[in-house]
Amino acid sequence: MLSELVTLTTIDEQSPQSFKVRAYDNARLAVEAHTGDITTLDEKELAKINGLGKATASKIREFVDTGRVAKLDALRETYPPAFVALSRIPGVGPKTLSLMRSELGIENVDQLRAAIDQQKIRELPRMGAKSEEKIAKAIDRLGLTGKDRRTPIADAMPLAERLVDALRTIDGVTNAAFCGSLRRMSETIGDIDITVAARDPATVMEAVRNRPEVDDIVVSGDTKTSFLTPVGLQVDVRVVAPEQFGAATLYFTGSKQHNIALRQWAISRDMLLNEYGLFTKAAADPSAGDAAASAPATNSTATSETHASPSHLIASETEESIYQALGLAFIPAPMRESTCEIDRAADDGFADLIQRSDIRGDLHYHTDRSGDGRSTVAEMVQTAAEAGFEYLAITDHGEDLPINGSNAEEMLEHREVIAELQHTYPATTLLWGCELNIDATGGLDYADDFRAQFDYTVASVHSHFDQSVAKQTERLVAAISDPTVDSIGHLTGRYIGRRPGIEMDIDIVLEALVHFDVALEINGSLNRLDAASDVVRRAVERGVKLVINTDSHHTSELGRMEYGVRTAQRGWAPRDLVINTWDRATFLRWVSAHRADR
Repeated sequence: MLSELVTLTTIDEQSPQSFKVRAYDNARLAVEAHTGDITTLDEKELAKINGLGKATASKIREFVDTGRVAKLDALRETYPPAFVALSRIPGVGPKTLSLMRSELGIENVDQLRAAIDQQKIRELPRMGAKSEEKIAKAIDRLGLTGKDRRTPIADAMPLAERLVDALRTIDGVTNAAFCGSLRRMSETIGDIDITVAARDPATVMEAVRNRPEVDDIVVSGDTKTSFLTPVGLQVDVRVVAPEQFGAATLYFTGSKQHNIALRQWAISRDMLLNEYGLFTKAAADPSAGDAAASAPATNSTATSETHASPSHLIASETEESIYQALGLAFIPAPMRESTCEIDRAADDGFADLIQRSDIRGDLHYHTDRSGDGRSTVAEMVQTAAEAGFEYLAITDHGEDLPINGSNAEEMLEHREVIAELQHTYPATTLLWGCELNIDATGGLDYADDFRAQFDYTVASVHSHFDQSVAKQTERLVAAISDPTVDSIGHLTGRYIGRRPGIEMDIDIVLEALVHFDVALEINGSLNRLDAASDVVRRAVERGVKLVINTDSHHTSELGRMEYGVRTAQRGWAPRDLVINTWDRATFLRWVSAHRADR
């Protein structure tokens, strides 16, 4: 709620630095940092929390008590989702957005695209042909054109997880899961699909209709409710019998191509697979067809309305049981894209595939030493130690990131703080690291001899996003070749759905990573998931070393590791290629050796 108030108030006030915007943003951070249950506090108690004022405390209480906030509802009416989506386009700030609306009547991406085609944007104050061209390019690269509205995974995932957690608490519900492209870790999604296992669908449907996320009911029946959230995202919730949960979840997870290939695999083995389960193929007369396969499985059989004999249920309760009955290894959801995963499952399976349990450390990790960090060094180290990490690279920003970075003297002081904490956490090796900023030509922070003192470094792009493919490739190769660089962070610098990443010759970059033995990061932030899964798969094919990191700036962000692992699975990454699955001694030897070899 507070995040949405930040977004809409920025548009309304035409400035991200207005008093109201900063107040809502401070309140969001205060709620995030609060360790107790916010919902149990009254307005006076809320207002005592550092960062929360009386007005915001009142809105929080209003939201907790009613599920709505009058101020937010008014802003939503003034700025509908299609209009807000324009604010995510690079080059379209709140003042420009207001001008587009008042001068040209632009309310959505299609109208903006039409105005660009007619060269009307360049006529607005403070704009021009170059600005118009940049906006056009950003629209294309963000994939905002076309009829189907896509939602960034960072917006969809928290909502889906919250809904699933809530549905699991309903009496009689035995399981619930989000499905579709979101479960497959697609970067953008069309809608959210959720399956629920329960004997009493009516109770579940009533609970769904009463959720605070519901803005408009699209359809509501006995076993399915579809609704729109206030930002226009559709959510479909289906209730199935507990014994059908695995089959339904498999079916609605997809992809369509994977489902087709899986059904063909079943048919070739005299079985039939649908959303109700896996069945023996019915014996039928030639005119009967496969009607039995499409009938719901009410108990242990599905019966055709034709002359076909009953087809017996083989498996349906879990996805694992269905794959096993088909003679296949279980295929993790992110891999179900019909890219030879069924052949692999029938052959040697996925025993070497990276799993969350394989991760032994985090090697891109911030504290409040970085200007954008929000938890102290002690808090961040304690959280990592409690997560069971064997090693941790604390990589606060280098000096060339003006607002968020630290100069050499500050970094040396930081090293002393980390060294002191090491005594408190002997089971976790703490590495004094740095996230180095890659400048326009591939240069890095600090002098060479100072940079060489860091125990571990990650070098990342944070600026100069508009250079040519050749220049971007050259700057990355220059950074990779530097002997003090251990890994490349969030390769393209993208924010999914909000900022396109840099464009490069990926083959040259991957070749450089192999040649100089530098690891490629899979950043677990849902806004980034960078390197992307398709790049990860190409990297795996070349033998590029990988590292999965959270890029945490707050103690609440360690859950990003799971998203990073799922992205790595989508890219078919084996555990042995991921350097932070290695035991501590092996990892530290590699850092020392690969630096010495350069």
